Amino acid sequence: MLDPLHQFQITKIIPLSLGSWDISYTNSALWMTIGLSFVCLFFYVSLRKEALVPGRLQASAELTFTFLSDMVKTYIGREGIPFFPFIFTLFWFVLMGNLLGLIPYSFTYTSHIAVTFSLALVAFIAANVAGFRKHGFGLFHLFLPKGIPVFLAPLMIVIELISYLARPFSLSIRLFANMMAGHLILKLFASFSAMLAGSSLAVLGIVPLLLNIGVTGLEFLVAVLQTYVFTLLTCLYINDAINLH
Repeated sequence: MLDPLHQFQITKIIPLSLGSWDISYTNSALWMTIGLSFVCLFFYVSLRKEALVPGRLQASAELTFTFLSDMVKTYIGREGIPFFPFIFTLFWFVLMGNLLGLIPYSFTYTSHIAVTFSLALVAFIAANVAGFRKHGFGLFHLFLPKGIPVFLAPLMIVIELISYLARPFSLSIRLFANMMAGHLILKLFASFSAMLAGSSLAVLGIVPLLLNIGVTGLEFLVAVLQTYVFTLLTCLYINDAINLH
């Protein structure tokens, strides 16, 4: 059976180093570059010739812009507008990582915890910086909800603090685990088909093949859904820090 974990291996394309730091250009960085290039090309082509009655490409570009703008205004409020460029970039970066990974022989950079945790940590830090700028040390009111009896305050502070600090971990693990699990299943079913094709039970190879087709369709939905969930939770975390909710 083919190694199902081989698809997640980081390989160096251009070996580089900066002192003791390894800054090599890898297959992960390559697919990030491809994803970024695709997004830039998509918006350039879509909005190059803006029309009053938009075509399909222009309508698609405007739809994503409006969708994310409404998400920011709904879940953060008008004070979240300065975060729109970050939310917009985050959405497309995650979406490209999820979707490009479905292409055979590609690389899913969102299936690596180092990538997803970095994104979640940046969002967490940005939310806290914005919260401190607005409320100062009043941000700590998040850890003691109103109406809590005094004798329960120490326990609630500990619980709320642990829950708050766990946010970047839960946010990153959710995306990483979903992407990794789905691609493992795809590779296993493909391996079963290849094994059966070279045996006397070749006709049975169509079963895992059909399952693989179904899982691929499901993975496409998961890729889009996980992008939405990651972006939505980021908005909610920023809202908590800014509006103390």
